[in-house]
Amino acid sequence: MSFSFDREIPATGYSWWYLDGLSDDGRFGITVIAFLGSVFSPYYARARRTAPHSANPLNHCALNVALYAGPGARAPTGWAMTERGVGALQRSATRLQIGPSALEWSGSTLSIHINEITAPLPSRMRGVVRLHAASLLEQTYPLDAAGLHHWCPIAPTARVDVDLSHPALRWSGRGYLDTNRGQRPLEDDFVRWDWSRAALPGQRSAVLYDVSRKGGNQMALALAFDAGGGVQDFTPPVRTALPSSRWGVARSTRSDAGGAATITQRLEDGPFYARSVLQTRLLGEPATAFHESLDLRRFSAGWVQCLLPFRMPRRAS
Repeated sequence: MSFSFDREIPATGYSWWYLDGLSDDGRFGITVIAFLGSVFSPYYARARRTAPHSANPLNHCALNVALYAGPGARAPTGWAMTERGVGALQRSATRLQIGPSALEWSGSTLSIHINEITAPLPSRMRGVVRLHAASLLEQTYPLDAAGLHHWCPIAPTARVDVDLSHPALRWSGRGYLDTNRGQRPLEDDFVRWDWSRAALPGQRSAVLYDVSRKGGNQMALALAFDAGGGVQDFTPPVRTALPSSRWGVARSTRSDAGGAATITQRLEDGPFYARSVLQTRLLGEPATAFHESLDLRRFSAGWVQCLLPFRMPRRAS
């Protein structure tokens, strides 16, 4: 199953599970990513350079948690991403333990027990996030021509409950869960991508993927989902330019012809990655979307690799 935590990961490969949620009032947001073979880890990148064909992905695991607050919201924000070694990892089909934090499936509910320390300024992050999937999907989609990288929208329509004690925070809203897996580093096969998932009226959602592969090939994917698990391809709308990030990462999305996409919140702004909340139009409907832009040429740059440990400390034992 695509949501099984014990699937095989080849040397130099990766798997990750990505959750996001936005509160019903639009004031709060969260992303949680569980990495096995942390694709953005400077330590894993160094291990791959040292042993290009045998670097162990399970020795580079992390739970990334990011808390967001919208304009005017009096709420804590925070970021945690501590990389851990293979000795801190336990996994089965339904449970994934990374250090003191864990993810666990029970039916169609994923519970994430968070016990992390933020970076670069240390503080406690502790509590539970629960995702209740309207349906669970198994269909995977290749992102490259050779089928070395795959994406699966496990729960494109879901509810998320956030209940944290440190910092004190509680809210509910619409959520999303997917997973990616690959046999090689992302930077070996991709130049960049833009991705978004949009919440549509009527408990529907849509996902857009625009991938630029090495060699100049492009891939555009547009999928619409309903709460019952139905999936439908639709013609990718016209590309719409977005302002570049403060670090100069180029951003774009797709929206209905004549519609405008606007960045309403800047969530993450890094040297190779930007995450935002958009207001846009898709399939004739107004939509709120999580959006990300990834530049893998930037990620591979030596100066970026030197910066990453400040946000991603490593505790091997």
